Amino acid sequence: MNILHQTISNLTLITGSSTIAFIIALSITPWFTKQLIKFKIGKQIRENTMSGEKSTLFSALHAKKSGTPTMGGLLIWGTVILVAAISRILSATGVFDRSLLNRKETWIPLFTLITCGILGAVDDYLNVKGIGNTKGLSAKLKLLWLTIFSGIGAYWFHFKLGFNSINLPIPGADNFEVGIWYIPIFIFVIIGTANAVNFTDGLDGLASGLLIMSFGAFGVIAYIKGLLILAALCGVICGALFAFLWFNVPPARFYMGDTGSLALGATLGVIAMLTQQTLILPIIGFIFVIETLSVIIQLFSKKFFKRKVFKIAPIHHHFEQCGYSEFTVVMRFWIVGAIMAIAGTILGLINLT
Repeated sequence: MNILHQTISNLTLITGSSTIAFIIALSITPWFTKQLIKFKIGKQIRENTMSGEKSTLFSALHAKKSGTPTMGGLLIWGTVILVAAISRILSATGVFDRSLLNRKETWIPLFTLITCGILGAVDDYLNVKGIGNTKGLSAKLKLLWLTIFSGIGAYWFHFKLGFNSINLPIPGADNFEVGIWYIPIFIFVIIGTANAVNFTDGLDGLASGLLIMSFGAFGVIAYIKGLLILAALCGVICGALFAFLWFNVPPARFYMGDTGSLALGATLGVIAMLTQQTLILPIIGFIFVIETLSVIIQLFSKKFFKRKVFKIAPIHHHFEQCGYSEFTVVMRFWIVGAIMAIAGTILGLINLT
């Protein structure tokens, strides 16, 4: 009976926190979007491709979206921080027995969410206002800051928390010890995941729907591993994302922007490392991987063979250019993403220690 009571209590924490996040984000969205419109924080359609050429095809596809409010990611990670702060206050006053602020489980994910969110917000603002040679932070500068942030996280994980291994999704297999190599692996995962989600955030509802699946999957894994507070944090992020998605489905009221995609992508990578499920991350985030590979393949082919493999990269725009509607591309990517998230979750539960 005690086990049943504890299980119900744990699930109440997760579902309750998620619901609160959903209600808060949903409630403040109308006011939030009015502020974005008031301060003219509207999306600017990119004029050049990553290789420096004029993005004529992309501009033709998405010209109608120019001026739509962006930086919606502030709503997502702002809600998560607010819910975490509320949980801390309630636990301190004795109203609630557990806080979402936990040194071992949530400090680094929350630190990542905030720092990368701020980095993305600066980039979004500069882009909206047309400041800088690239109308925003340059790719090299963003990479530099992401490396610094992930380096801090890698140091904390390895030297403070003692992480030095990766779980192998093979029945009976021991964790694979990587020693000091854990640090560069950590940095690579965080930077790679942040950029992968950023590449994917190009169609209404696409990235937010896939992120809900990914954080939901890692929430299940975290819960089974006994990381209750981390599982609750994943639930809170999902709750905020559901509220965002409510207004982000076509036609989107606002967009996530880099402040959302970089923050949530990097945080997803941190949670994968915290649960020691690095090898499962590419499966759960399968669409993110495909999107990134399409960009890499396109850039490589254009540089060395002077021809394009895809009409437009990332690949979701290729399908758009082929004649598929935005809604069709998003729904089909969601279906594939859901299947892979379920498969990744099952693999992640095979050999939990």
